[in-house]
This record gives sequence, structure tokens and C-alpha cells, in this order.
Amino acid sequence: MKINKNREEIISDLLRPVGLTRGFHIWMAALSILLFICLYAYTIQLRDGLGVTGLRDYASWGMYISNFVFFVASSLIGMLISGVLGLTGQKWITPITRMAEIIAVAFSAVAGLVIVSDMGRPDRLPFVFLYGRFQSPILWDVTVITAYMILSLLLLYVTALPDLALCRDRLKEQPSLLQKVYKIISLGWREKEEQYKLMHKAARILILLIIPMALAIHTVTSWLFAVTLRPEWDSTIFGPYFVSGAFVAGSGALIIAMYFFRINYKLKDYITPKHFNKMGKLLAVVTFVYLYFNINEYFIPTYKMKLHDIDHLHSLYSGRWSILFWSVQVLGLLIPMILTLLKPMRKPIPLTIIAIFIMVGAWLKRLLIVVPTQEHPFLPIHPALPSAFKFYSPTLIETGITLASFIMVIMIITVLSKLLPIIPVMETVKENEEQN
Repeated sequence: MKINKNREEIISDLLRPVGLTRGFHIWMAALSILLFICLYAYTIQLRDGLGVTGLRDYASWGMYISNFVFFVASSLIGMLISGVLGLTGQKWITPITRMAEIIAVAFSAVAGLVIVSDMGRPDRLPFVFLYGRFQSPILWDVTVITAYMILSLLLLYVTALPDLALCRDRLKEQPSLLQKVYKIISLGWREKEEQYKLMHKAARILILLIIPMALAIHTVTSWLFAVTLRPEWDSTIFGPYFVSGAFVAGSGALIIAMYFFRINYKLKDYITPKHFNKMGKLLAVVTFVYLYFNINEYFIPTYKMKLHDIDHLHSLYSGRWSILFWSVQVLGLLIPMILTLLKPMRKPIPLTIIAIFIMVGAWLKRLLIVVPTQEHPFLPIHPALPSAFKFYSPTLIETGITLASFIMVIMIITVLSKLLPIIPVMETVKENEEQN
């Protein structure tokens, strides 16, 4: 898209939000206070054990694992935008590629910490690496998540080198320590053609590595469920089902980020209604694919009504979980898909509202995948057990610890968006000069 501004105006606009301003410090201080409150809840859990949560003998997975699956899902947006669309030569993605990469880094980094919150003995985490068994899907998950996060971070760093050099040369009013950091991490970038060729080659290699790794990260996460003998988890389509759902959650996260940065960083000339329109169309496609897998996932067991599936399906369709189930399917998937087919709904404000419903629905969907199944095991539950052991109900401490992970994601995105131009500066300049 052509921008009616010269080179210096574009550079000035895109560098303006970068830096450690007073507003940044206030925002980070507020987030830090909230985070410390939530971490206090974790110290209680660490001291007293997982008994302070709603987890019990039957529902041993709850909000923590739902959160983990959601975070892994949202991180796949980096692969979808920079990888799939980038390799197909879609020029319109230029202003949003870095947002997608930052979201991927933030969500994948915190996903590992979310797993720690679900561990009764986090001090034993190193044993996963020291004595991991290939037969355990947990080892597979840890491996691919770590690899994906490292690759995403490398891709973000490599493609940001020209802009890091720009920050080094132009942001002289920033603290001296930050200027030294820019000088070190820009690796002596000098706007040479050979450097650009090397950067593009490295980025292409990373993208080609990230695509299969991103597919693996959520496929392996789905295997954690699929290899477990429980009603409804014993599914052969969990891999593509999870991956398609990840594209929906990631697209929703990116649209919300686009709107936030467009307004707060005053980037309306660069993140335009055209970009929201394109993202709306992309969201319509991925929600349609996800709806297809949802129909497969629920229609076939409903048609067969195997003995051990009956109670579980009844709890979803008309029982304890029915209100949440139908709300997620209708408000978090079906209606958003229909609305994104309408052009007026693909404008910035309505599309952002749709994306919020998508994100809330995506998180609750993971909760529906994780919890209800555990309440209907193959072996019957003894009727004399108290209801707290039969049915999962999250506690305040569990909710606070879950909230901490979202705060950490927001903090990572905030820091990266203040240290780097949220829109690739030199790439935007070059594309605008080519169009002129």
C-alpha cells in the first residue's frame, strides 16, 4: 500500500513510539503490581500444594492446562503470517509481521511457565531434560515448544536488524544503557546490500524451519490428549483439529493487537482498514475450517453414542456444561464466522469486537476440551465421594495464578514493542519507494 509520505516522515512516525517513556514506566509498574499479587497466590500453592486449587483425583487438569493449550495455540500466528503468507509473497502483511512475531514469542515463552504452575513439585522440572523418556509425550511437547520459541525469537531478531541499527543511530535521547544495547545487538549493521541479502536468506531459512515446527508444536500438544484413554480424547483428528483452532485464536490475538497499536501508537496511516479487511477475510477462512473440524469431532461420537461417550456428550449438550458449550460454539465461532463474511463487519472496530469474542471463546473452548472429559472416566466414580472430588470448580488462587500468565504475556509484548518499532521501518520505506 502506497503511503503519501517521504522517507524521513515514515521513519519519524514509526520510531516515535519507541523508547522508555513515562507512560511506559507507569504501565509496567501497574502490571508489575498485579503480577506480584498473582505470584503471591502461587507462593501459597507452592507452600500448601495443589489442594488449594480445584484439581482433585478425577479432574487433575483444569485452568492451567487449558491455559497452556490456549497459549500454544495463540503462538502459531507468527507462522501463519510470516511463514505461510510471507512465503506466498503477500505484500499487505508488511505492517503486521512484527506484531505476529512478537505475539508468537510472548505466548510461546509463557506457555512453558504455565506448565510449571500445574506441577506440584516444580523443583523436579530439570528431570524432564535430564532423564526424559522418548515414550513420554511430555518430552515431545517440551522439545517442540522450546525449539519453536527459539526459532521465533531468532526470526524476530534477524528481521529487526535494520531497525535496530536505525534505533542505534537515531534514538540519542534514550538512556545511555539502552543506546549501548542497540549498538551491541545491531551487529554493526550498515545498510549494505550484502547485509540485506544475507538477512533475507537467513529469514527464509528460519521461516522454512518454523512452519513444520509450528505444526508440530500444536500437533504434539494434541497428542497429549489423544494418546490418553479417555472418552472424547481418543480421537484421530485431534492434530488438525487443534492446529485449525490455533489459527483462529492467533488471528484473533493479532487483530486485537493491530487495533491497540493503531490507536495508541498513532499508526492509522500504516495499519489501515485495508489490513483489517484482509485479516477479517483470513479469520473467516480459518473459522470455517475450524467449524468443519468441530462438526467432525462432535457429530461422529453423537451418531455412534458409544457407551462411555453418552454421559460426556449429555453433559455438553444439555447438562452441567451445556450453557458454556453452546455459548462457545455459537458466540465464539459460528456467529463470528458469519459476521466476518460481511464487509462492514471487517472494519477496525467491529472486527476487533469479533476478535475479542473469538479469543474468549477460544480460551473457554480449551477448558471444555480439558475438563468435562475427566468428569466422566471409564471406571465409575463412587457415589459416596464429595462433589468437590467429582466435579471441577476453580478456586480464587487458581484464577489468580492463571491471570499471572496473561499479565506476563502483556508485559513481554509491551517491552518488545517499546524496544523495537512495532512496524518494520526499513521494509516499509523500501516498499513505499518501489511503489513511487
